[in-house]
Amino acid sequence: MAFYSPDPAMGQILADLVRALELEGRPGLAQQLSITWLRYDQSLVGRAADLAPEQFWALPVQGASWAGDRPRYPASVVKLVYLVAAEAWRQADLLEETPELRRALADMIRDSSNDATGLVLDLLSGTTSGPALPPQRMAPWVEQRQVVNRWLAGLDWPELEGCNACQKTWGDGPYGREREFYGAQLENRNRLSTDAVARLLQGVMASALVSPPAGARMRALLARSLDPAQRAADPENQVDGFIGAGLTPGSRLWSKAGWMSQARHDAAYVEAPGENTSPGASPFLLVVFSEGQACARDTQLLPELAARLAAVCGHPPTEGGRG
Repeated sequence: MAFYSPDPAMGQILADLVRALELEGRPGLAQQLSITWLRYDQSLVGRAADLAPEQFWALPVQGASWAGDRPRYPASVVKLVYLVAAEAWRQADLLEETPELRRALADMIRDSSNDATGLVLDLLSGTTSGPALPPQRMAPWVEQRQVVNRWLAGLDWPELEGCNACQKTWGDGPYGREREFYGAQLENRNRLSTDAVARLLQGVMASALVSPPAGARMRALLARSLDPAQRAADPENQVDGFIGAGLTPGSRLWSKAGWMSQARHDAAYVEAPGENTSPGASPFLLVVFSEGQACARDTQLLPELAARLAAVCGHPPTEGGRG
């Protein structure tokens, strides 16, 4: 059963927006995009803390998607999966609580560090990178590296069908046993859909996947500042060129972006500035995957999507489409 109810009006808005963006000089965009857009009647933050999981997931949510069930290479958005897995492992006493673990999780999410992600996945799976292994040693290594996928399968979410989260993220690419694990045609690359990421982020924001204190820790890492000075001080702030750049100043943003030469993605939960200044504004969750070199270079695409959908949700307009 899907975790949100498709809203025909939202679906039409999304379809019209994709067509408009394509006509504005982005030929072929419709085939390169996946979008999942959800609206809420109240804040998601900690909403599941006092509910049983089945109660929370049964709450009505209106939404729409564009190719939302299509698995695509998620780039660094997969780090959200590894963050939740690490908190789940800690809750089950499968992972030791150490300052180094916390440092790695913080750097993985706040700075999108690939080195930190490698350590986190090593800790989750009990594997390490290195030279190629003989078959009798490679087989158990591969089995161990599927542990996050087995955990995801245990969630029994239909949105996770076809998804894959077992690879590290790289600057120059995998080598040795890691390259072999990718497959000759890279067929074992990570894959996620925007629907799957949306459900995961909804669970994080609401504390529906792990304990409320763990949920609060994850939200603290995902929080992004829209302050221009802070953004200017950090060129890789995961706001400029992404969803946050299309939001009203003062909006509250929690997000995880992913970008590389062939992709520009973001997953974000947004609340408008204070209720007194934004009466009637709906919190919303937006996940956008865009593929191809043109999309990867397009620093205006995600902000434009965010600005137009935020306006539909009643958020005050931005100045020039930027926060």
